[in-house]
Amino acid sequence: QVQLVESGGGLVQAGGSLRLSCAASGRSFSTYGMGWFRQAPGKEREFVGGIDYSGLSTYYTASGKDRFTISRDNAKNTVYLQMNNLKPDDTAVYYCAALKTGGRSGAPTQYDYWGQGTQVTVSS
Repeated sequence: QVQLVESGGGLVQAGGSLRLSCAASGRSFSTYGMGWFRQAPGKEREFVGGIDYSGLSTYYTASGKDRFTISRDNAKNTVYLQMNNLKPDDTAVYYCAALKTGGRSGAPTQYDYWGQGTQVTVSS
């Protein structure tokens, strides 16, 4: 069993930056692929980007490409989402999720463990 805890959310003005962290419990973190998702009120959960178990491969959707960067520190059991040039449309609850296969996927149903989410609010 893996527990994931997100932190780093908050209120920021448009154009600002935030770095979200996702701390994982357990000894298998370095074998999991990790993904970041977000869900705005009234909308479905949306894939933002992900990173494979090694940290060597990252991938993003169009909404995050060029503004978001995902990284991980396996020694600290933590994955990060650096968000720059934030826009009001980025307002959502952000979730991290773990993929036991270690690879990559944009489908929420493929992920095995989820955090509780952290709120990001971008004001205009």
